[in-house]
Amino acid sequence: MTALASVLLISVVLTGFLLSSDRIQTHLEIRNLAPSWSHLFGTDWLGRDMFTRTMKGLVLSIGVGLTAASASVVIAMTLGLAAATMGKTIDRFISWLIDLFLSVPHLVTLILLAFVMGGGAKGIIIGIAFTHWPSLSRVIRAEVMQLRSAEFVQISGHLGKTRWWIATRHLLPHLAPQFVVGVVLLFPHAILHEAAVTFIGMGLSPHQPAIGVILSESMRYLSTGMWWLAFFPGLCLLLIVRAFDVLGENLRQIFDPHKAHE
Repeated sequence: MTALASVLLISVVLTGFLLSSDRIQTHLEIRNLAPSWSHLFGTDWLGRDMFTRTMKGLVLSIGVGLTAASASVVIAMTLGLAAATMGKTIDRFISWLIDLFLSVPHLVTLILLAFVMGGGAKGIIIGIAFTHWPSLSRVIRAEVMQLRSAEFVQISGHLGKTRWWIATRHLLPHLAPQFVVGVVLLFPHAILHEAAVTFIGMGLSPHQPAIGVILSESMRYLSTGMWWLAFFPGLCLLLIVRAFDVLGENLRQIFDPHKAHE
């Protein structure tokens, strides 16, 4: 499953980059065509090839999702590390902040942040980054708490090393696997929420071939029998999300010593 997921993701990214942008230009003479060998996913009401639009939309969504997930993991690692190493006052404040963000549905917060930031890729990335960190931050805090009791950390403390030195030299390197796994596991949430916010018109620009834009536009034409406008982009989005989910679960098992021996 892992190899299949990796091949799928690589194929989608390469296809999206290699396909010519000319196929997503307006060609009214071939509009509203059903799926065929010449147009695998059919064409839309402007004659744009849906296979090309879908692949390029997936590449765009993957880029936005990975950027947002990476930013969110950086926030989670920073706050989790600070909570576990910077004293009880900082720990209480960050724990309160985590509880605050977890008490509010993050999709609501994401929509508000995206709206305040003016939408677009910047608004989506900032919105996802500032709403998806709390759960991972709590996990990292608990892991750092365990690392603090390790012998090499205790020795560094007795030798007079500062908290910052211990955090950056001893604790941070041990959190590198958490960063990788965190990005891969947060990505499915990021890309689905990006598509959802774009679908309601507060995300990426309608001029970009994003999956959320494609699905939103297709809703107006489903009643006319043009089912392929929503079916293939939606199916491809679900396959990409599932592929990243499989990769994340396998990476977590590799980096978790208890699961690795099962």
